[in-house]
Amino acid sequence: MTNYVFLAEGFEELEAIAVIDMLRRAGMNVNVVSAAGNGLEVAGAHGLVVKAESFLADIEVAEADRMILPGGYDGTMNLAACEPFTDMLAAHFNRGGKVAAICAAPSIVLAPLGLLKGRKATCYPGMEEPCVAGGAVMAGCRAVVDGNLITGNGPASAIEFASAVITDTVGAEAAAQVEAGMLYDRK
Repeated sequence: MTNYVFLAEGFEELEAIAVIDMLRRAGMNVNVVSAAGNGLEVAGAHGLVVKAESFLADIEVAEADRMILPGGYDGTMNLAACEPFTDMLAAHFNRGGKVAAICAAPSIVLAPLGLLKGRKATCYPGMEEPCVAGGAVMAGCRAVVDGNLITGNGPASAIEFASAVITDTVGAEAAAQVEAGMLYDRK
């Protein structure tokens, strides 16, 4: 199974790179996908350019383990404006597929699609209103797992968010091993 990480111009670099790195450390299959529409190279919010591995049009998410959305205001606005992406995301989620979104992505991408209705979620502080309007129950913590949905609140929570994805996919022991190997201490 593949975990797809979607990048659009203006994505939050830390949230993307930390997640990709940690999932691969856990032995998970990760495919970085350009939803930018102008090539495989996608510029992040702070000028870091990442070369994706696939184009949005070339992937099949029906067999995906999870669709992962980094935050970044411009990046999430660009994801939300990409109709092929939002159609793919909504269809995946509505058939029970797993989704993980951090920072601005829950409020800018998931909430307008109705994917937070009745779900516990978190997002970047100050962006809760769209989530609440979309029916989310805000948890106010770093990372929240609610069924097939994982949400995170921002760049400083990228490790906890990635650990939640690892735990949900391959188990808590694998997440603990990755954290220990990175010298991460939750204290």
